[in-house]
Amino acid sequence: MRCFIGIDLGSTTTKAVVMDENTQLLGRGITNSRSNYDTAAAVSKQEALIDTRLTLFRRGLSAVPEVSGKVDSILADLERNFRHVQFLEQLDDLEQTCVRNVKGPRYVGKETGVNTALAEVFKQLRQSSHALFQPGARRKSDFFRDLAGSDFMQFGEPVARDAGLPFDLLVNVYDKSIIEVENRPPAGDMEGKFLRALEKASGSGDIDSASVVKPVKDALAIPLEETYVVGTGYGRVRLPFPKEHIRSEILCHGLGAHMMYPDTRTVLDIGGQDTKGIQVDPQGIVENFQMNDRCAAGCGRYLGYIADEMNMGLHELGPLAMKSNKTVRINSTCTVFAGAELRDRLALGEKREDILAGLHRSIILRAMSILSRAGGVKDQFTFTGGVAKNEAAVRELRKLIKENYGDVTININPDSIYTGALGGATFAVRAVVN
Repeated sequence: MRCFIGIDLGSTTTKAVVMDENTQLLGRGITNSRSNYDTAAAVSKQEALIDTRLTLFRRGLSAVPEVSGKVDSILADLERNFRHVQFLEQLDDLEQTCVRNVKGPRYVGKETGVNTALAEVFKQLRQSSHALFQPGARRKSDFFRDLAGSDFMQFGEPVARDAGLPFDLLVNVYDKSIIEVENRPPAGDMEGKFLRALEKASGSGDIDSASVVKPVKDALAIPLEETYVVGTGYGRVRLPFPKEHIRSEILCHGLGAHMMYPDTRTVLDIGGQDTKGIQVDPQGIVENFQMNDRCAAGCGRYLGYIADEMNMGLHELGPLAMKSNKTVRINSTCTVFAGAELRDRLALGEKREDILAGLHRSIILRAMSILSRAGGVKDQFTFTGGVAKNEAAVRELRKLIKENYGDVTININPDSIYTGALGGATFAVRAVVN
């Protein structure tokens, strides 16, 4: 099967989309961006290809009468077991890397003790991993570093204490090793991992092997040919592609929004590092655009800074702002000065929810200014980017669009974070098929 891939290397997350030659979406993948951009691109692409396999499984299982009505649960069990297999392989990699990094003056005379302690910690990590991937288990993150890190610290301290070792010896070797592991994609072939996951799920009774194994194996036998890859995004110049495989963020977001909503004429994208106002024609071709300047004010990074200042999670900002009874006027959208103004407002007795409501309004006012310079808002209007998931930002946007442009159809897709990658994959198809 010919696969066409778009990769959007953003400042905070890297997204990938896989399409077939008919521009049908096959899979999506996302990972946290890192200084090693090559790795971020490789991991997001790998995740999108894993999702593509799950799409092929769905197609195969949907044709099996015996599993009618059970396909979703079968796929959930298969993916859960696949992720467990992948997690255990990464744990093996992390343990081997930790052992290699037990060197230097501070470890002289302690190598045997540290290695014995590491072996015990990783033994406990493997045992506890089963609970992470049980049906219905709620994980605080899907990133390996987050899952492994919290448990390593939890198990490592008592193990070090019992071994008579300073805990910082284990922390030091872990910190160095996790960076190495994180900066390389999970090893091993995807098909082999799925086969092991299928065997694991069948053996545990999660899956009725008689009716599932053949269609899954048939789907795994379909080769995924990476026919053409297009890269875009904030870090696109660092992508390991030839220049002809690189497209600008503006072009990819415009075309991606068109693929999601063909009647789109205006696109607003608020990402981690920049804000883009884009006008597109009926074919999704960009006619005009404006971006914010080099300052990241009013973008995802700005909200992340505010969350840190208020000792909150980024995902908590929107829901708290929605509880406000009034909107506090925020004069500065500068990331540097916003923290000072935030503290001043709190010192004056303003409520946190009212301050956050004002912050969200200031962000959208800034975005509206960019849209105005790009030619205003035309029907239909599509809001994309990570900030599109923030309900308080969406509320303020709807208010301001209504006030300034009247009744305009506003499209907000929960998967709009993939818009740039979707546009990139579409360009990849067009480069070969058309």
